[in-house]
Amino acid sequence: MNSVLKDLIRNEKGAALILALILLLIGGLISAALLNHMGNGTLAGEVHERRTAELYAADAGVEDAIWIISHQSIEPWLWQESDDYPGWWVYEYPEPLIVNDRSVGVTLYRQDLDPTCGEELVYRILATAMTEDGGGVASIPSSTTVEAYLSATYMDFSSLLDNAIVSDNSITIYNGVSVTGNVTSGGTVNDKTGGDVNGTITEGADLDWPTADELSTYYLSQVGGAVNYDGDTDLDLDGNSCPPEPIYKTIDKFEEAVYWLDGLGPLKVNGELDVTSSAPNQDVTLKLNDTLYITGDTKICGPTEAEPSKLTIDLNGQTIFVASPTTDGHNALEIERCNIIGSGCIIAVGDIDFAPKGEVGGEDNFVLVMSIEGTTTLHPSGIFYGCIAGNLAVDVQSGTNATIINYGLAEGEDLNFPMGAGDGDELPPIDTMNIESWEIIQQ
Repeated sequence: MNSVLKDLIRNEKGAALILALILLLIGGLISAALLNHMGNGTLAGEVHERRTAELYAADAGVEDAIWIISHQSIEPWLWQESDDYPGWWVYEYPEPLIVNDRSVGVTLYRQDLDPTCGEELVYRILATAMTEDGGGVASIPSSTTVEAYLSATYMDFSSLLDNAIVSDNSITIYNGVSVTGNVTSGGTVNDKTGGDVNGTITEGADLDWPTADELSTYYLSQVGGAVNYDGDTDLDLDGNSCPPEPIYKTIDKFEEAVYWLDGLGPLKVNGELDVTSSAPNQDVTLKLNDTLYITGDTKICGPTEAEPSKLTIDLNGQTIFVASPTTDGHNALEIERCNIIGSGCIIAVGDIDFAPKGEVGGEDNFVLVMSIEGTTTLHPSGIFYGCIAGNLAVDVQSGTNATIINYGLAEGEDLNFPMGAGDGDELPPIDTMNIESWEIIQQ
């Protein structure tokens, strides 16, 4: 029995070598495929990482374009008519963006502005992120493009300007006032003129009234790079024309403001503002050149009735916007004893007390006076050309030659107010934006 076992053991010599050779053969066969698979996996991983970086970069380009569109940061004259897409305009970033070490070229298209196209514009954005041949396993140049279509609804409150007097709630016109133009209220109209309204009187109207946030954002964007006066400010005008004559920041004239070459503005005042002229017996004209944005209560007052001099505000197509919400017996904006010439907008969030001296605007100079959330009270002393608007109420008091006339905007007249598509290449202010489609194209 022992001899048989010894013979069996002796006959198995060399079996381990055979097994090792078999394992080596199998390992050799597997390793080639495994190494090839690992190489493919490394290549796929690098391609995936590169494509992901490209996608994020291209997406960042689209997001940047959306921000630019929503803030209307492209000057109108930079849009060019598209040769490839009739009826569209094109703007190409002058320099590519650099995101994730990728060069991102961005091109914007927008529909041709047409007042008949409704309240929406369509934008097309192409953002292409490029990867150059930089070596590595996947060293082939590639690109990822994101194509997005946006619909933009723009602010259009031009319908309010079709009225001589308009309110979202209440209108009162006192005896002795003559009105030429429509009188429209979302509530009631108390006409005490005895029928001296040459236009349509409408009560209970459904008005598209702007919010304080909408107009505040609209005008705040116009003073982004403007001169800022922090704190309550007094502007004392000196000289018969300001500018070029100096405008002092304090009544005592110890501190002189900058010399405004063409007119006051753009200017942002973070606080209350008083504008007056302390020069005795001197006629002074303050000309605006851009938007004035004031956060606090504002008073613009000319000389007293006993003084023969006068203060004239030349709106020059510009806007005075007061963000103060003051109401209930106090005023966000008071304008007294001033001559108002030129077309333009005088807007406040809170109550307005408007007591001009003489005629306001002209047949070819439309003036809008609007309280967004409060009451507008007009103390007329001559003809007012344009529109008086107030959310809670409009009160038109009796006065000398108290006349309100709305002939509409003159042809080519520019008014700094959200009025839709506008003329020519002028871009409307964006209200809301929606992404309609988002497509990824890889090469």
